[in-house]
Amino acid sequence: MTTIIAPRVHDIGGLEVRRAVPSLQARSVGPFVFVDQMGPALLDAGTGIDVRPHPHIGLATVTFLWAGAIGHRDSLGSDQVIRPGDVNWMTAGRGISHSERTPPPEREHGHPLHGMQTWIALPKQYEEVEPAFHHHSAATLPQQRRNGAWLRVIAGRAYGEESPVKVFADTLNVAIDLDPDAEIDIDTGHRERSLYILEGQAQLDGVDVPAQHLIIPAEGARGRLRAKTPVKAMLMGGEPLDAPRHLWWNFVSSSQERIEQAKHDWENGRFGTIPGDAQEFIPLPAR
Repeated sequence: MTTIIAPRVHDIGGLEVRRAVPSLQARSVGPFVFVDQMGPALLDAGTGIDVRPHPHIGLATVTFLWAGAIGHRDSLGSDQVIRPGDVNWMTAGRGISHSERTPPPEREHGHPLHGMQTWIALPKQYEEVEPAFHHHSAATLPQQRRNGAWLRVIAGRAYGEESPVKVFADTLNVAIDLDPDAEIDIDTGHRERSLYILEGQAQLDGVDVPAQHLIIPAEGARGRLRAKTPVKAMLMGGEPLDAPRHLWWNFVSSSQERIEQAKHDWENGRFGTIPGDAQEFIPLPAR
């Protein structure tokens, strides 16, 4: 039976964020434990997103845009603007802090923003790995164009291609753009699969599926995606988690005790500072 998940919607300063995972129907899909759609939005001149410095452990954040730009800075000293088609992969491991803000040039005029940010839980043996940040430009990603379909392999392997992004478990992560009437079969080489429709009217195996929802195909389903209008979608999945994960705020771990330690570390300034963005931070939630 196909599972369709309606995301929870949050408004952060004029930008709608839709969170489909975790949910009651799916705590994870493959190694993905957080799935957020950002936008689409048109932000006014003089405005932008300002996600103040905050910490992470035990996961990798993956950012991919269809429109707009986001400036990333972290406690390793990374300072990188991501633009459409690029990939920002940040491995938190034992601990990292970062901020995400609209770059100054975009703030000078109205600007669009549309993309997805996902969190991937690191396997238990890599949860405490050294933190790292890698930027991969759009031109370095494997891509295929065929019969009105444009496929870009963001991370992991799919459709006979493998992304240069370093992953820690078998991963399925593909951006899919379809012209009207184009169709593509979902890659079958992974144990768990899901499909998020960002925009457009689409069908899966001949049945209409709603935009801005996460679809988990039934086991053994063919998984043929067809576009009735232009469609943007993201394919996600891969190897199931090797153990249950605890999620609290920005922390992911197989150990509740480790999350408690991370809380104390953030309160006591042990995640390091972010060069160029050290004047403010998001305090630990009181929950």
